[in-house]
Amino acid sequence: MAELQHRPGTGSISAAISNAAVRVLSEFTGRGPTKARTTLDRDLVVVVFGDSLTKAELTLVEKGEGEFVIAMRHRFQKAMQNDLRNAVETLTERKVIAFMSANHLEPDLAVEVFVLEPLPDGEGGEA
Repeated sequence: MAELQHRPGTGSISAAISNAAVRVLSEFTGRGPTKARTTLDRDLVVVVFGDSLTKAELTLVEKGEGEFVIAMRHRFQKAMQNDLRNAVETLTERKVIAFMSANHLEPDLAVEVFVLEPLPDGEGGEA
């Protein structure tokens, strides 16, 4: 699909990706982030989450165990990878060729980055 921003009858693809990603995080961690924003650009999908850490994780961060929380989140992200990729592929109708993920503790932010298979020359927005 060349144009990623809107699909007739389904609303914003970026909002749908945000909602799907929040749902996946919630299923895996027991609590989804309270903020999510998805940005789309030709072959790139970036989801930024805010307020994603659980109460237990926040407690560990306060007790100086931030590195443990980051390592645990990295494991969750690896475990969630297929579900997140499938959601993005379904909603964009494009293959995800790369997935990257990172967390930041203070402020509480997380990011999921998806690189989509390139469109043939001449299709879709600007490179």
